[in-house]
Amino acid sequence: MSDELPPIGEPAIRVVAMPADTNAYGDIFGGWLLGLMDQAAGVVAARYSRGRAVTIALDGMTFHRPVKIGEVVSVYAELVHVGRTSMKIDVAAWRRERNGEETDKVTHAVFTFVAIGEDGRPRVIENIKGV
Repeated sequence: MSDELPPIGEPAIRVVAMPADTNAYGDIFGGWLLGLMDQAAGVVAARYSRGRAVTIALDGMTFHRPVKIGEVVSVYAELVHVGRTSMKIDVAAWRRERNGEETDKVTHAVFTFVAIGEDGRPRVIENIKGV
């Protein structure tokens, strides 16, 4: 078991790893996990910015443990910084066996999103409390 515990609260995304998401060795593709993390960060970014937001960067992603078929993957995302048009979102993925309680941190990264308008250009993020 990891020394670290998953964040308190509900994950932004929770899914079961399926066979179609694996390599020839039965490990989940890193790109599949990265996609889930990007989606989770996108949920937070869209909600906070009250509109469209796009990924422009991610910092320091390291895979600590593999994910196997049937494991439950929970992705937690937390807004950690808001600039004029951009947001930094801390994202961590955790795994647990489908019928167990033991959890392990799989990976972590900080995603940067920019709020954009209908014209596709950056837009100012309004300071909305309670989100």
